[in-house]
Amino acid sequence: MTTFQTSRLTLKSSIPADAAELMALETDPEVMRYLNGGHALDHSKPQQYTGFSMPRGTEDYFWTARRTENNSFVGWFYFGPDSTRVAELGYRLRRDSWGQGFAAEAGKALIDWGFETGLYDRAFASTMAINSASRRVMEKIGMTYWRTAYDEWPDPIAGSEHGEVKYEILKGDWANGRLDKTTPHR
Repeated sequence: MTTFQTSRLTLKSSIPADAAELMALETDPEVMRYLNGGHALDHSKPQQYTGFSMPRGTEDYFWTARRTENNSFVGWFYFGPDSTRVAELGYRLRRDSWGQGFAAEAGKALIDWGFETGLYDRAFASTMAINSASRRVMEKIGMTYWRTAYDEWPDPIAGSEHGEVKYEILKGDWANGRLDKTTPHR
């Protein structure tokens, strides 16, 4: 089981005991604003394929993020293979953890690990074009805009006509960025 420690978070591979906290994110309409047609999930009804991640603590490549100081649940992160040498980053955080830099902190730690271990040469993430908060997270991690995809959704939400943006970071750019940050400027 892989564990990551950042300055404020502990990321651990999710386990079945995390399922209630993972599922609680899906019942918050603000957390689900850009997913599921903008609707919270009703867990009392059988779920059909949704087209987005619904971790239950048994899936590979999902980590729970908890504040190191008090072990409180912040959210989950996905960082796993999309194809050979390419990883996808995804995340979902509790509303009370938004705007505190947790998504960028954990996302960066996972990307650093993926590149440092040599598992991946490229990482990407995607969100709706109108989700400016998630786009800022991707930029803080060092990702740059790659492209916009336009898909048909069964239950489109306002703004979906602007598409889904994809951001990426290449291992070489990541390495150069790390070197630039550690080299003093004169």
